This record gives sequence, C-alpha cells and structure tokens, in this order.
Amino acid sequence: MWARVESDTVTEIYMRPKALSIGNVNYPANIFSMWTSAELKALGIYEVVIDNTNLKDQEYYINTNQTFAFASNTVTASYGTATAKAIADVTTDGVVTRGLKYTHKETINAQAAGLLQDTDWMVIRAAEGGTAVPGATTTWRAAVRTKANSMQAQIDGAANVDALAALYIYNSETPPVRPLGEFPILGE
Repeated sequence: MWARVESDTVTEIYMRPKALSIGNVNYPANIFSMWTSAELKALGIYEVVIDNTNLKDQEYYINTNQTFAFASNTVTASYGTATAKAIADVTTDGVVTRGLKYTHKETINAQAAGLLQDTDWMVIRAAEGGTAVPGATTTWRAAVRTKANSMQAQIDGAANVDALAALYIYNSETPPVRPLGEFPILGE
C-alpha cells in the first residue's frame, strides 16, 4: 500500500499499483514495483507502514478504520482504540442481539452434535431394534456431552471479552493445550 503526500498531508491511498497522472506527466502502474523508494518519494509517493498496535481480534472486537498520518518522512496507517463486542445478549427495542457467550456456546453445541452424528445411527438402531450400542461408544458419547457442558460453563464464567478469548489460546506445551480443553476422541 502506498500514499500520495502533498504539502505534508496524505491526499490519496493506493491499495495496489495503478497508473497515475501527476502534474502533466502520466506514470504507468509498474513504477510501484520498478522504481526505488527514493524515486517514488520524489513524486510524493510513500510506502505505508502499518501500525497494528491497536488492532484486536475481530472475533471479539470491533476495530476502527485505519487513519493515515505523515511524519518524519514516513506514512503510517494506524487503528484507533478497538471496542469490545457485547459479551452478553443485548435487547434494544425488543430486538435481541446475541452476545459472544451465546454464539460461542452455540458453536460448542454444533461441534458436539457433529461429533455425535457419526454414531447416532447406533443409538437409533438400539432404540428401534434392540441392538446394543457398544460400551466404549456409549461412554464416549457421554464424555462428549459432559465436555460440552463443561466448556459452556467455562464460557458462562468468563467475566469479560478478554477472559473469553483467553479460553481459546493454546499454550506452548507439546502438544499445545487451551484452557477450554478439547472434545474426547472416540477410541482414545
């Protein structure tokens, strides 16, 4: 990404190379790849330095748009202060907007259902025809449901957005683990 600077003010942003007209001169798009940074700066075109200091995970935060500033012969794109998304459901004028806890718990439910789906036929077969579900499968299915409940309790216990996000961060152990844990695997 590049910026055009005139009178120490960023006047235009170029997300990708493009042909330009500056003054009475037309320049092809390939100047962005073929010219040196000094040659581009002579035209008032600077490569943008991205400052992600305030950029937060979009799963949990609403980030601002980038703002562009020119100082010390450098154009910097930076983000303002991010706003945490609502952790709990919010009702406005009778309309419920689901919070992060709700959506994360729904994801846990979907993951558990997806895991159990492959052995649902055994449970149906047992209910309809009397053929027993293998004990290891019954134990595993119960463990999946128990783990889903445990994960949802941890999500409910998160005091704020950062605490919720921390449940999903893997550590550096081998193998890596996260506070939320993982679902059990059939046969293990």
